[in-house]
Amino acid sequence: MKRVMFVCKKNSARSQMAEGFAKTLGADQLAVTSAGLEASQVRPEAIAAMQAVGIDISDQTSKALSDFQPENFDAVISLCGCGVNLPPAWLTREYFDDWQLDDPAEQPEIFPQVRDEIKARIIALISQLSQEQTSV
Repeated sequence: MKRVMFVCKKNSARSQMAEGFAKTLGADQLAVTSAGLEASQVRPEAIAAMQAVGIDISDQTSKALSDFQPENFDAVISLCGCGVNLPPAWLTREYFDDWQLDDPAEQPEIFPQVRDEIKARIIALISQLSQEQTSV
């Protein structure tokens, strides 16, 4: 099982939606956590956007990346272009990617669009990580 960390600035929207999709779609393949460069609160718009596709993230909480150790994760995904701000140990995990998604907190009307883009990327990520696992 791959251990995945989704990172965003405040762990309030994009990384929370990614965590919800990854836990649901990759339940048998991934152990998933999300965190922010700073902790805040899960945005109600993110909860509503995910409920619209049948995934409940209302029990997820915003967490600070500093509460975690990089060596406890196989894959690290930045969702906001914040990869450049991460400590080097997070960038050198087995798998790192920086998705640079638009921030729906700045434009709440794009929550469904960003949610759907995250879902597509999560599906591709699960496929990629499972292929890496079988080829090792």
